[in-house]
Amino acid sequence: MFSKTKGLVGLDIGSSAAKVVELKPSGRTHRVVAFGTEPVSPDSIVDGAIIDGAGVADAIRRAFDRAGTRTKNVAASLSGNAVIVKKISLPAMTDGELAESIRWEAEQYIPFDVQDVNLDYLILDSGNSAAGKTTMDVLLVAAKKEKIADYTGVIAQAGRIPVVVDVDAFALQNAFEANYDVDPAAVTVLMNVGASAININIVNGGAAVFTRDISIGGNAYTEAVQREFNVSFEQAEAAKCGSGGEGLAADDVRHVLRAVTENVLLEIQKTFDFYRATAASERLDRVMLCGGGSRVDGFSAALGDHFKLPVEPLNPFRRITLDASKIGAHADDVAATSVVAVGLALRRAGDR
Repeated sequence: MFSKTKGLVGLDIGSSAAKVVELKPSGRTHRVVAFGTEPVSPDSIVDGAIIDGAGVADAIRRAFDRAGTRTKNVAASLSGNAVIVKKISLPAMTDGELAESIRWEAEQYIPFDVQDVNLDYLILDSGNSAAGKTTMDVLLVAAKKEKIADYTGVIAQAGRIPVVVDVDAFALQNAFEANYDVDPAAVTVLMNVGASAININIVNGGAAVFTRDISIGGNAYTEAVQREFNVSFEQAEAAKCGSGGEGLAADDVRHVLRAVTENVLLEIQKTFDFYRATAASERLDRVMLCGGGSRVDGFSAALGDHFKLPVEPLNPFRRITLDASKIGAHADDVAATSVVAVGLALRRAGDR
């Protein structure tokens, strides 16, 4: 999951759209050489599970056609309840000893049969025997083989080769680190509000210290507006982002949106409370926000007010060059929804 390889296209398979990004090195950073996005039919992916494989494969195929890239190798990612990410503490051991024992150690930390998952790990702190430390910190990642097979299957069906399967939360971190100076002392919340889920990765300096996926997202707003005003999906989508809607009063729409936002903030509060209960420090310095759901009218301001934290948009094209004239969409919307795909496109051979 942490592996990177050459000649990859980042493919973010979301429940609302498939996003394709290909990057090439450009000086000290990168530039976008291919970009494409295509909507995924509603209910084709539900709670991260692919229901309509043929429909999702077709959306991926069209996204690649729109991007105009011939690159076959793909880096994709997973999230949700079929993916477990845990920071664990183990007795200090050599790399070889850890490789031999990791599956046995993992059984104590994951709620699945270890035979049903693919495992990967990253040593965060190997310990320091000279300082009297006898334990090591390891980031453990487990993903259900069944879910990996579903996603790699639709990628293959779309005519591409799945080379890397990563985790959404880590793709966020890749994009963040490629575009911002990382303060080694800062604790930053990376938050991706997608259509059906919110990915949260809390990073301390350059290390992920806590991740969680929340099963609520931008679709909750759309559905609430549809129910309240009996309008189409398209009208509700426009209304939730402050674009108005035919026959809808802006104040009435905002009232519905605020009610959903309150529920979303409660779920985020639970995440922060759990982080603070398990981390060495309760400190949080800022939130870097992205995802289509982050564009909901009033959400960013409500997030900052509720948690008394500065909230900034996470722009994956702050340093990575994108020619906005070639993408045929509003630059801010594209930036908000492309972070995971950019993070995946940054994968390279030999990195972890």
